[in-house]
Amino acid sequence: MISMGDDEKFMRLALKLAAKGNPSPNPYVGAVIVKDGKVIGKGYHKKAGMAHAEVEALKSLENLEDAKGATLYVTLEPCNHFGKTPPCTKAIIEAGISKVVYGMKDPNPEVKGDGADELRKAGLEVVGGVLEDEAAKQNEIFFKYCKTGLPFVLVKVAMSMDGKIATRIGDSKWISGEKARRYGHRLRSSCDAVLVGINTVLKDDPLLTARISGGRNPVKIVLDGGLRIPLETKLLKEGKTLIATCANANVEKKGELEKKGATIILCGQERVDLKVLLAELGKIGITSVLVEGGSEVQGSFLDEGLLDKAVLIYAPILMGGREAKTAFGGKGAEIVEQALKMRIEKVRKLGNDFVFECYPIR
Repeated sequence: MISMGDDEKFMRLALKLAAKGNPSPNPYVGAVIVKDGKVIGKGYHKKAGMAHAEVEALKSLENLEDAKGATLYVTLEPCNHFGKTPPCTKAIIEAGISKVVYGMKDPNPEVKGDGADELRKAGLEVVGGVLEDEAAKQNEIFFKYCKTGLPFVLVKVAMSMDGKIATRIGDSKWISGEKARRYGHRLRSSCDAVLVGINTVLKDDPLLTARISGGRNPVKIVLDGGLRIPLETKLLKEGKTLIATCANANVEKKGELEKKGATIILCGQERVDLKVLLAELGKIGITSVLVEGGSEVQGSFLDEGLLDKAVLIYAPILMGGREAKTAFGGKGAEIVEQALKMRIEKVRKLGNDFVFECYPIR
């Protein structure tokens, strides 16, 4: 007999497996098949369009007959609809699984049919809500996109202990250490898009790629109301680049950029409207945006209340300088009471740097 403690143990294993995938715009899902207290199969959703975690776990069995009478642990309620793959409920029932334990219900309003109900109708025992909070946290991007149609906005900043992202003459390489920079590349790989302002492009000419083994490169987004981006910039040489600009932007320059392969998104009249931009990004299926600066861009997302999460990397240095750029520019709060309150979810050390993962309290 499997206890609640065992349920949580096996669900934690499923959550760990789920984290291996890179399935955007689909959710992270992991699955474990257990029989007589032993794990006999496991799998996770690797990529959108590929087999779901439950099917991967069934495929991993040495003999499919072993599934009869077994318990399936899965981080998300099994799907009961046809998408790019057939319903997982059908595969589970046909395999002879007798019990399904899942973490959280599927929040997607477009999903027709309740997977748990379908399994119960077929005679399976179904238990939901095991480590539900952990499963929901793992899919915070999927949750927001399903509920709002808008991408999840993650702001990542590397700064000195006194909150500076560059010296008074603009030098910023390198504030954080190698381990923190590798972590930043993993963040890029986990997000659909990475966003910077035109000043960052003009100053650094960045690639904005995820330079890690097996990583995926995000879509690159540049906020450029005046279309000042150079035609020879590195961003235009590889991958997909979106340029958010204003309706009165130079038509000739717009055409030249489009010939270079860039996609132009018009968002506002005289300056880029971030809310309009996020809505447009949601329409084309971008579920998450990593904001990497600089100061004024990060300040704009803060001023407009568009930040869903902040990853703040503090290096053990003090820069000083009244003219040195701070992490968040923009208008800012007039009084302390107006400052955005943050909840620190996690603190860890990477090399000599400290990483704070924080969420706004609204």
